[in-house]
Amino acid sequence: MLNQVVLVGRLTDDPKVEESENGTKYSTIVLAVQRTFKNSEGIYEADFIRCRLWNAIANSTSEYCHKGDIVGIKGRIQVSNYDDEDGNKKYMTEVIAEKVTFLTSKKEEEKEEK
Repeated sequence: MLNQVVLVGRLTDDPKVEESENGTKYSTIVLAVQRTFKNSEGIYEADFIRCRLWNAIANSTSEYCHKGDIVGIKGRIQVSNYDDEDGNKKYMTEVIAEKVTFLTSKKEEEKEEK
């Protein structure tokens, strides 16, 4: 069986590193991935995909990436569930990143600013 995802998109916010109860560092980011087709109004829509990064990947992404940067993510889909305040079961789907590639370079950003 295979559970593998490859995404390329833009960060919707600056990545921030947090620490879990057991001391493991992680970051939760949202990647805006543009669809390959236009809608009925001629506009490209995007999917906003939640991704979880752990340890060194979370640290380096937080250090080098900012809102709007393009990144590539290779990982797997994970579905977890929890009970809300009313006792209803809620499901959350996210991508667990195994590798992050920084696709926006500083040189490209400097060219765009000039």
